[in-house]
Amino acid sequence: MATRAPTSPAAAGASGRASRLLFLRCPSTRFRLAAGRSATALRAQPAAAEVVEQSVNTIRFLAVDAVEKAKSGHPGLPMGCAPLGHVLFDEFLRFNPKNPYWFDRDRFVLSAGHGCMLQYALLHLAGYDSVTMDDLKAFRQWGSRTPGHPENFETPGVEVTTGPLGQGFANAVGLALAEKHLAARFNKPDLNIIDHYTYVILGDGCQMEGVSNEASSLAGHWGLGKLIAFYDDNHISIDGSTDIAFTEDVLARYEALGWHTIWVKNGNTGYDDIRAAIKEAKAVKDKPTLIKVTTTIGYGSPNKANTYSVHGSALGSKEVEATRNNLSWLHEPFHVPDEVKRHWSHHIDEGSSLEAEWNKKFGEYEKKYHQEAADLKSIISGELPSGWDNALPTYTTENPADATRNLSQQCLNALAKAIPGFLGGSADLATSNMTLLKMFGDFQKDTPEERNIRFGVREHAMGAISNGIALHSPGLIPYCATFFVFTDYMRAAIRLSALCGSGVIFVMTHDSIGLGEDGPTHQPVEQLFSLRAMPNILMLRPADGKETSGAYKIAILNRKMPSVLALSRQKLQHLKGTSIEGVAKGGYIISDNSTGNKPDLILIGTGSELEIVEKAADELRKEGKAVRVVSLVCWELFEEQSEEYKESVLPCEVTARISVEAGVTFGWEKYVGQKGKAIGVDRFGSSAPAGKIYKELGLTVENVIETAKSL
Repeated sequence: MATRAPTSPAAAGASGRASRLLFLRCPSTRFRLAAGRSATALRAQPAAAEVVEQSVNTIRFLAVDAVEKAKSGHPGLPMGCAPLGHVLFDEFLRFNPKNPYWFDRDRFVLSAGHGCMLQYALLHLAGYDSVTMDDLKAFRQWGSRTPGHPENFETPGVEVTTGPLGQGFANAVGLALAEKHLAARFNKPDLNIIDHYTYVILGDGCQMEGVSNEASSLAGHWGLGKLIAFYDDNHISIDGSTDIAFTEDVLARYEALGWHTIWVKNGNTGYDDIRAAIKEAKAVKDKPTLIKVTTTIGYGSPNKANTYSVHGSALGSKEVEATRNNLSWLHEPFHVPDEVKRHWSHHIDEGSSLEAEWNKKFGEYEKKYHQEAADLKSIISGELPSGWDNALPTYTTENPADATRNLSQQCLNALAKAIPGFLGGSADLATSNMTLLKMFGDFQKDTPEERNIRFGVREHAMGAISNGIALHSPGLIPYCATFFVFTDYMRAAIRLSALCGSGVIFVMTHDSIGLGEDGPTHQPVEQLFSLRAMPNILMLRPADGKETSGAYKIAILNRKMPSVLALSRQKLQHLKGTSIEGVAKGGYIISDNSTGNKPDLILIGTGSELEIVEKAADELRKEGKAVRVVSLVCWELFEEQSEEYKESVLPCEVTARISVEAGVTFGWEKYVGQKGKAIGVDRFGSSAPAGKIYKELGLTVENVIETAKSL
């Protein structure tokens, strides 16, 4: 039975009910318009009960067989959630299996990513070319398109990369935010061209992770009515029954967070209850819905169902046979009955019709609303507007000294005017990170068209939500901001951004001991190197206005790679030799009085210390030294350059080298060599004015000169 959880009178009044069904004829298939949709939405009638049962068992045993063949995986969730998966994918989800990237498709996220065979089985049955029978048989193998957790970069049809529990749920909030924002900006009274739902399955582990609560709080606050979450309430985690650590009333918590809540008490065989719950959820427009679906993990397994042993291990040959007998599934491994194939095949024609209908509607939209259509096409395609980079501010040495966080705000506001899909916000630090877009208001429940996102003090969810926004459409370019030291709070989201190629711009201010009096709790020292150690991410630390503009240009261009910008609180001089073009190289010469690529000394700096290095070089040159100053603004970009270029900047035969950076010196040996010196901060900072800390820790012109003379 689908039971609506207790709600407040206000919530009850807000819940609409499904409207009438409209029927139309299509070749060879009867379709109906899904309830509550303003745009035409073709939807196949539910299959006959016996076909549904066969389909559900097909999903179960594709998962069982794939895990058994791999001798690795998590069969329990797919076995328990197969009824939910069937009803959702076959009867409600709008998609085109032959074009997984159709813009107005519904989005599905499996936040409980360990149960990915559920998703792979559904994609296979629905006709996605990315998951063939051979792919299912290659589950968890090298080079497979069916990896051990869903990966958007490996498997078309998978929207986001999930696995670390709770992350996918927060991604889904980002996807739903993107839909609400774009619909508010581009839909017209006569043409509703953005109209899709985001569905997500999360488990007990996702519920326990704090990131899901942060994201749930924001989703409720924002009123994301097209976000529907299914909580797989199976009471089992790796250590056993969830009673040992998780006994809260989840539905009561979600209602307090502003969600509509429903409880499907029989998720094992209650197909009609699942259908009714989804219809009710879609009728609620002003808030997201959590549907608690009580299931039995490993359903059908006589000896392992409802135990932790079915969570993350293959059943074993004897239990597989027993499960086949128990569910009357007397087929060979990986069998899909013909009647199941025939039933699911309707999604190919249906999906093609849905996309064709949308394309026709967008053609009408383009004729009536030319500029809006151009902006939306940029967001859908990811093609940047012509000349966008000309909007970036330019600077000279005549400009007054300024903190790079302030220069960053100038870049953000310039980019927001030039790029339709540019939006973002801060974790309750907008006036400190300097991230407000001055020409826009706040994205809120009743003003979703605005582009300033107020994340509150929720760094972890902020990062994961931003990943979801970026993965919604290629031309959505989100940025998110906090103090650099608090990347530690959001590291899991940053890592997944790098892994899945979401292209988020992480704006991190107060980047060093230079923030001063707040002390070591807020002074990052190890963060620079820790992020440089992460694959597929750009760690940029600009030194002035030109380098800040250059860093943003690089960040915008790299849509498959996130960028972290470390920005100063303290004011910095605009240096003579820096350039936007130089940043693209990662490392480049900003001043040099040597000849023949043979300086006596090479001084290397980043960010706020580049100014110190340049002043030290000037003094050493007065003493007759040939000194080269190099800005190594981004190690990753520098390593991408040719060997010839790197040699022209850091010639191997010049071993007298000094690096200066207000962070740990670990890693700098790669650039200064065994005979060079790295000046940095190999300890935590201290609470004092910035100038005093710099002096006490040796980040001064005088110490650079003294060190140079010791080489």
